[in-house]
Amino acid sequence: MTVDDAPLWVFADQLGPHVHSAPEHAHRQVLLVEATSALRRRRYHRQKLHLVLSGLRHLAEELGDRAVHLRTDTYREALEQLGRPVVVHEPTSRAAEALVHRLAAEGLVAAVLPTPTFALGRAEFAEWAAGRESFRMEAFYREQRRRFDVLMDAGEPVGGTWNLDAENRERPPKGRTTLGVEPPWWPTEDAVDEQVRADLDAMELDTVGVDGPRLFPVTRSEAEQALEQFVDTRLADFGPHEDAVMAGDWPMAHSLLSVPMNLGLLHPLEVVHAAEAAHTRGDAPLASVEGFVRQVLGWREYVWHLYWHLGEDYLDRNALDAHVPLPDWLTELDGDAVTAACLADAVNGVRDRGWVHHIPRLMVLGNHALQRGYDPRALTDWFATAFVDGFAWVMPVNVIGMSQHADGGLIATKPYAAGGAYLNKMTDHCGGCAYDPKVRVGEKACPFTAGYWAFTHRHRERLAANHRTARAVASMNRLSDLDAVLAQESLREEL
Repeated sequence: MTVDDAPLWVFADQLGPHVHSAPEHAHRQVLLVEATSALRRRRYHRQKLHLVLSGLRHLAEELGDRAVHLRTDTYREALEQLGRPVVVHEPTSRAAEALVHRLAAEGLVAAVLPTPTFALGRAEFAEWAAGRESFRMEAFYREQRRRFDVLMDAGEPVGGTWNLDAENRERPPKGRTTLGVEPPWWPTEDAVDEQVRADLDAMELDTVGVDGPRLFPVTRSEAEQALEQFVDTRLADFGPHEDAVMAGDWPMAHSLLSVPMNLGLLHPLEVVHAAEAAHTRGDAPLASVEGFVRQVLGWREYVWHLYWHLGEDYLDRNALDAHVPLPDWLTELDGDAVTAACLADAVNGVRDRGWVHHIPRLMVLGNHALQRGYDPRALTDWFATAFVDGFAWVMPVNVIGMSQHADGGLIATKPYAAGGAYLNKMTDHCGGCAYDPKVRVGEKACPFTAGYWAFTHRHRERLAANHRTARAVASMNRLSDLDAVLAQESLREEL
């Protein structure tokens, strides 16, 4: 058998037709493997395991005779059972890549091909990054727009401006409990999902979170429907409130496409082209479309490439010397043990569905962890396993770099620390909370407000040397009750 005839081994995050049904693969058998050892390796969210297995099994059903669907303890056992060398696209984690190369050395893998699930290839990114000491996302994003001719007009950005973030920072609408937009597309579970649920029950895996109805696409058809529904009915409203949080409306106008994209069901270019077309038709304002394109073609691709470029040692960076172990209420997803309304809602959102949007991730969960000095590598692992869209490549730059500033500023120019005033402005949690965002000391002292000043004091020398954070240190030095705040936060147990 030649490489041209070898079966294609498809991982569970490579489920799209641009992987298994590209012209060079349309004639191949497709190997799909459920490796029990991989499911047991970490404490994953129960719904994440459901999504992965459901996606594999639905694809096996769709491919029919093309699919060889094996359930084994390890991937090696599956390849040995197949009895023929396979070809495979680059996996999305270093551990999987190392496994693939070991199997190639043993003759079980005949060829490792470039990944087709991202817009920019790893070799092209290496060319862009060569010789750079700074990896600011804005420069990468603009190059992506130019390279793929997205929202461009004769070499210039449509509308004359690259970045419309300033138009996308509205607060939650007053007097309302929901944004009032059309609901997202929701899947309908079928017999495959029912069997997955029964099999997961039988495995008795050590998982986190609760089981629940499947909320995200796991097939190509479902992903296409979800994309169409978002572009047609929700994209126009996405931009203005993309940084706001509403307790009674967890999806708001977000796309919820991170899961099907991270399962490889949608290609990023088809997603941004669909959004671009909506603007061209006059169905969505430029600010909403640009904000969405920035997330997909900018940040998502940036995070993917820096995962490989920065290397495995990046996970060990800890510039702020943060070593506090993650608390049990976080690792067990017990938001009911937390008093702060915003924090409890975010943790319970992860518990109930394995997903909250980027502001609860960054400005509630991440902000809290930053202030309290949680170990950044442990936090990265938590995000990767507790979120249904979390994979090894997704979280290092998001958590180590942006959220926890543990890389010392390689990714972000300042730590994303904020007090209760920000949360009171951008969420609707504070009105019903036991804490008061304006209070620093006492029973009603907001742990984010007081925690912000404790964090600023702990890192005052570093922050004073940064022109973007020097003002915070100056403001801290004017606090008449700083000593009381620091004493209180050093002993705080209840959040």
